[in-house]
Amino acid sequence: MNQKAELPTRKKKVSTPTSNGAPQTHEEGWDQRLGFLMHDVSRLRRTAYDGYMKPLKITRSQWWVLIYLARHDGMIQSDLAKLLELGKAALGGLIDRLEASGLVRRGADETDRRAKRIYLSAAGTKLIRDMQVRSDEMNERILQGLSAEERENLTDLLTRVKRNLQAIVRDNE
Repeated sequence: MNQKAELPTRKKKVSTPTSNGAPQTHEEGWDQRLGFLMHDVSRLRRTAYDGYMKPLKITRSQWWVLIYLARHDGMIQSDLAKLLELGKAALGGLIDRLEASGLVRRGADETDRRAKRIYLSAAGTKLIRDMQVRSDEMNERILQGLSAEERENLTDLLTRVKRNLQAIVRDNE
């Protein structure tokens, strides 16, 4: 049998203007591949993180709330719901479970008695430290083979992409 060898297909080059108007050449469809790559990396990172946190017996929703509280302890519950893009009732249920587990506590707001502030408990703070150790281990595996300079460049580039996305979201509001 004589099999026909497949020849590699040439990818068509296209030019797009940069912010200063100079043309930049890319392979056709690069932006679609980039979108899929960014989505896949984000999804895989969440899945990997779930696996790393599983021994701590914490769900993705719970660790997401705790991480935000670690950054902004004492947030008003409704503000936290907006930040997490969750309904107030859904977040309320999560907070109930975290409170029952002794990881957070609710407190009254000094200026608005209707508002509830959410605080990490000592157990919640310890869990955050344990999560950070596991997160650091995972990040080292994710970035395996990248030099310190490449890691800095990756962080800088992703920060720029994030800022651009935030501007687009603000423009669409």
